Amino acid sequence: MTYYNNMRDIKIKNIIKEERPRERFIKYGVENLSNEELLAIILKTGTREYSVKRLALMLLNELGGIEKLKTATINTLTKIKGIGQVKAIELLSIVELSKRMNMVNISNVKLNNSKLIFDYFKYLFKDEKQEYFYAIYLDSKSKLISYKLLFKGTINTSCVHPREVFKYAVIESAYSIIVMHNHPSGDPTPSHQDVEITKSLFEIGKIMAIPVVDHIVFGKELYYSFYENLNNW
Repeated sequence: MTYYNNMRDIKIKNIIKEERPRERFIKYGVENLSNEELLAIILKTGTREYSVKRLALMLLNELGGIEKLKTATINTLTKIKGIGQVKAIELLSIVELSKRMNMVNISNVKLNNSKLIFDYFKYLFKDEKQEYFYAIYLDSKSKLISYKLLFKGTINTSCVHPREVFKYAVIESAYSIIVMHNHPSGDPTPSHQDVEITKSLFEIGKIMAIPVVDHIVFGKELYYSFYENLNNW
């Protein structure tokens, strides 16, 4: 049973004014609002069937938590009852702004340290149940140009296409690349497939003169850097 099933559907206008999300925002500050209340403010309106607060609860329940918004798509959001294309676009725009603000913090940082990269990017993989494969594109000073999600699912040599990795490197005029993916088990020990993918990308990077300088496997609390373990594979 979902946790909103037994909730009485009360319209925002009928809620005591002091308890409405916007009024609570003003009175207590944004940091004291729940995820449900913040989403209700973003969504603005509910439907004929559901108040905006209930719609926010349904959204959280269907996604499996607020952190799932960062990988949601228009298609996944619009499958949720009460979320049309306009609301989906508004939600995803806020997610994208959040990502860009996070990137501003590292735009002038040299990403030449595996631990530093782990600390900056681990939020991307928090509580994920499947593997996500990203490429980080760097300039000649090892500073961030961009990063892109290239593949998701079970990461193996058949789904990780080098052409996708290097296509964006050419488009972005990248000087070098770092690739990274997560192990949902929490154990960052590389698999045989991880090793084969890394060897392939490293070799192609040499040919393309756009070196892949590291492949970092993210676990729950730890990481594995192929660069730091060059003698072990």
